Amino acid sequence: MDILLIAGLWLDAAVWDDVVPALAELGHRPVPIALPGQGDGDTFVALADQLAAVLAAVDAASGKPMVVGHSAACSLAWLAADARPDKVGKVALIGGFPTSDGQPYADFFESVDGLVPFPGWEPFEGPDAADLDEAARRRFAEAAVPVPTGVTRGVVRLRDARRFGVPVVVVCPEFSPEQARGWIRAGEAPELAAVEHVEFVDIDTGHWPMVTAPVELARLLAAAAAESR
Repeated sequence: MDILLIAGLWLDAAVWDDVVPALAELGHRPVPIALPGQGDGDTFVALADQLAAVLAAVDAASGKPMVVGHSAACSLAWLAADARPDKVGKVALIGGFPTSDGQPYADFFESVDGLVPFPGWEPFEGPDAADLDEAARRRFAEAAVPVPTGVTRGVVRLRDARRFGVPVVVVCPEFSPEQARGWIRAGEAPELAAVEHVEFVDIDTGHWPMVTAPVELARLLAAAAAESR
C-alpha cells in the first residue's frame, strides 16, 4: 500500500528518513510529502498550498493510500479525506487530532514577520520531549524551519460528510489510548466523535516517534495499513 507521510510544524520531509526504509521492508510504498513553506524557503505559502501538495500525492498514489498526519498535520490528513473520501483508504493520526471546520489550522505559537519559528523546548517539557536527550534536542532545533503564518492561521474548511466513513487510526505517543478516548468523549475532538470506525494504538514515546522510535512507528503504520486492505 502507498503510505503518504505528512510532517507537523517546523519539519520537512527528511524527518521520515528512518521510517521510510522500515516501511519499505514491510512491503509498503512510503511517500514523504514535501510541504510548501516547510523546507523550501518559500514564505508566501497558505494552508491551501499545503493541502494541494497532499492532494497531488493522493491523486498520484496507487490504489487507496493511507494518509498519515503528525501533530498539526493531522488536520492536513483529515482535509485530504474530506477532499478525496473515495480515494483515501485510511487516515493515521500521530500525536494529534483534526481541527474542526472554521477553526485555525495551528495558531498556537507567536508569529514573527510572517513566520512561526520553533519556540524552543519550554512548551514541550514533560511527556512530549521526555525521550529526547540534549543532543537530539539540539539536532531538532537546528533542523527546524519556520512555518509561514499563512499556514498556521489558515482556516480549516471541511465540506464532505463522507469523510466520516474513512477509517481512522489514532497513534498515541505522549498520551495513552485511554486519554484519547476520554478527550473524544468530552467533546475535545468532535471530528473523531463522528467517525464510523476509529481505532487506537499505543507507542511509548514522546511527541516525535518518527525521530525516537522510527522502526516501531513503521511497524504500527504497516499493521494499520494491512488492516485497511
